[in-house]
Amino acid sequence: MPLKLMYITNQPEVAKIAEVAGVDRIFVDMEYIGKADRQGGMDTVQSKHTVEDVQRIRESIHSSELLVRVNPIHGATQDYCSSKDEIDEVISRGADILMLPFFKKVEEVREFVKLVGGRAKTIPLVETPEAVENIDEILKINGIDEIFIGLNDLSLGYNKKFMFELLVDGTVENLCCKFRQKNIPFGFGGIASIGKGLLPSEYVIREHYRLGSTCSILSRSFCNVNNVKSLDKISDIFVNGIAEIRNFEKECEVHSKYFFDNLSDIRNIVKSVTDK
Repeated sequence: MPLKLMYITNQPEVAKIAEVAGVDRIFVDMEYIGKADRQGGMDTVQSKHTVEDVQRIRESIHSSELLVRVNPIHGATQDYCSSKDEIDEVISRGADILMLPFFKKVEEVREFVKLVGGRAKTIPLVETPEAVENIDEILKINGIDEIFIGLNDLSLGYNKKFMFELLVDGTVENLCCKFRQKNIPFGFGGIASIGKGLLPSEYVIREHYRLGSTCSILSRSFCNVNNVKSLDKISDIFVNGIAEIRNFEKECEVHSKYFFDNLSDIRNIVKSVTDK
């Protein structure tokens, strides 16, 4: 079955283009609490989307699901509302799926599932070493619909030089094995256009298929709308890029032996990056 592809945007016109091109989930990213501190100085996406963006995207798409990454579990302060109020507002604006980032404790995931209360699908985002350590207890919580591994922050947590090291040191594979045992759909990381990236996306897609993953995020490099001003050009990038990914996936669906050769190739490429 093809991967469910997700793309982060708060621009309705871009969301429509992505939907038409075959993106399965439009991703509104409201997370900002603590993000700048842990990713300070890095070339990472810090979206600062709002609840108003949730509603605008909801009104602009029809067939794609609307996924919203909320903030880590938190109480109300002078600067922002509580997790309960944030989650209630996001759901009222039309979110189909909520993602919880940067948790460390079992209780945080349990609280998240409780606050959502079955009104939307839930996806805990495993991106801290503590979450990995507690994953067996976390997976016992009723109400987790899917789970996702955030390679960027998790690699930072483990002091890795390159986020795809986690594909070769057993971290991702061990987690995926646990998810499969619990029959919880899962995904990890991001993919660029075919042929692009320090670790070209073909290798990453093959790993998704080998491990049984069901979804991935289209990385910023797939289509950085900040650098492309024409909507027609953006549409071309999405239509052609998604078609290339889907065509490549057909190869993954009918092959199996080459997955292990692919993992060996990944190890060699990751080593070449980290040895520099």
